[in-house]
Amino acid sequence: MKKSTIWKIIGVIAALLIAFIYYYITLPAFNLHSTGTWWFLIVLIAALGVYLSIRTGSASGKRGPGGLFTEFRPGTGLPVKISFGIIGAMLVILAIGAFLSSPVINAAKYRDLMTVEEGNFAEDIKQVDYNTIPLLDRDSASLLGDRKMGSMVEMVSQFEVGTDYTQINYNGKPVRVTPLEYASAIKWFTNMKNGIPAYMMIDMATQDTECIKLAEGIKYSKSEYFNRNIYRHLRFHFPTYIFGDQIFFEIGDDGTPYWICPVKKFNIGLFGGETVGRVVICNAVTGECEDYHVDDVPQWVDKVYQAELLMKLYDYHGTLQHGFFNSVLSQKDCLKTTNGYNYIALDDDVWVYSGVTSVNGDQSNVGFVLMNQRTMETRFYKVEGAIEDSAMSSAEGQVQNLGYRATFPLLLNIAGEPTYFIALKDAAGLVKMYAMVNIQKYQWVAIGDTVKECEKAYSSLLSTNGISAEAAGLSETVTGRIEAIGDVVIEGNTHYYVSISGYDQIFDVNMSDGEFPEFIKYKAGDTVTFETIPGAGLVSVTKIR
Repeated sequence: MKKSTIWKIIGVIAALLIAFIYYYITLPAFNLHSTGTWWFLIVLIAALGVYLSIRTGSASGKRGPGGLFTEFRPGTGLPVKISFGIIGAMLVILAIGAFLSSPVINAAKYRDLMTVEEGNFAEDIKQVDYNTIPLLDRDSASLLGDRKMGSMVEMVSQFEVGTDYTQINYNGKPVRVTPLEYASAIKWFTNMKNGIPAYMMIDMATQDTECIKLAEGIKYSKSEYFNRNIYRHLRFHFPTYIFGDQIFFEIGDDGTPYWICPVKKFNIGLFGGETVGRVVICNAVTGECEDYHVDDVPQWVDKVYQAELLMKLYDYHGTLQHGFFNSVLSQKDCLKTTNGYNYIALDDDVWVYSGVTSVNGDQSNVGFVLMNQRTMETRFYKVEGAIEDSAMSSAEGQVQNLGYRATFPLLLNIAGEPTYFIALKDAAGLVKMYAMVNIQKYQWVAIGDTVKECEKAYSSLLSTNGISAEAAGLSETVTGRIEAIGDVVIEGNTHYYVSISGYDQIFDVNMSDGEFPEFIKYKAGDTVTFETIPGAGLVSVTKIR
């Protein structure tokens, strides 16, 4: 075989090896809508062009004694020109495709990517149940997860807590879940046979943290290497799918861990109008994948649309009402989401909440928007009031001597009125107090060391401003025979816990403020009438009649 033929074979093998390594690392989709595909082809053609340049340049150089090249001229033959001409043409196509897919010439199409309905806040969002309020944000949940991991002596040396912390509804409770990860490549090598043995679940209402151990370990995750890495596993099973920027860790109703993997859909030109077209659900233990159209995703799945994607789609809807140039020049009727978001559990789904304000950057909201993370259903509520940053500053002002920082607000329905609920954290990131801020009158701020204290202060604040507890829907009258009564001491204060016939709740009579001295006369069998804060489980008594 001729030496030139051998070099050609070596060149082809080298080009294919470079292409495989690039593909194995970057995992581009074989899809014209994927910019990764285009860059993969450009790298491949460039490598081939460099090889041809070397080959033709070698042929045109001068050889010295022994056949060595003493002068090298880069190749300028036809194959070289063709390869670099193709690269140039592809770059032009990329630039033209990006422009033709942009909002500049497709403003109406971008505006209509999301359908927005106007909702009724009091009807759509149920009166708050204080036992299901997610009291923690993601950072606080992460602190609890790390603490729990530190107590798992048998696992802490081999694994660490992942950073996912996906908020979902699980058996009617708001929880965050995240898998464990291999602590290092060596720990992966020694544990990969059995996989990751557990995941962390944090109850956002009670702050209970559990490390859920699995009968069979998680074999497919972000911390795996080679073919069991979840991204590589998905790519090899679905080579043409363009997966979303995030995949979500969730658990099924039976606690089985899954990866929820949205597949991008481009509705405008080559690269524009991104939404979600399909969803792949991958069993994290077995690697088995199920492929669904986005409209057919099972009800137990909570996260399909990334929160940032939903906010981007709403911003298109709010700013492009009168075209692209209006959105950057006169900005008539242009609205956008505020600089943050939170989650609300509604109708067994997780909804993204964000305020809606003018693009001019004033300190007030014209309303707020709820966006369903499973279906993309979007509702706008017209409620003028304080922007979240103002409410957070107002809450911090009540505890400025303590230096606590406010988390992004959670939206609650209290007496049919939108109310911000804010956790206040110390410098270590621990939740120390809670605040409630009226959205429309953000100077009305109530704080408390516990949620119950905060709600009581808020009820008193409304009453002080002419809104009685009864009129506000913050009070419920309960009458019945006392079945059982017992006293407990909580943080130095005496509480009586009372069970009344016909009611599932336990009623809490707080004696710390000296409001109910007459209650010490009551005993089991007596009939009593309470006014209470509505709720389930343990409810507070506000008055005894």
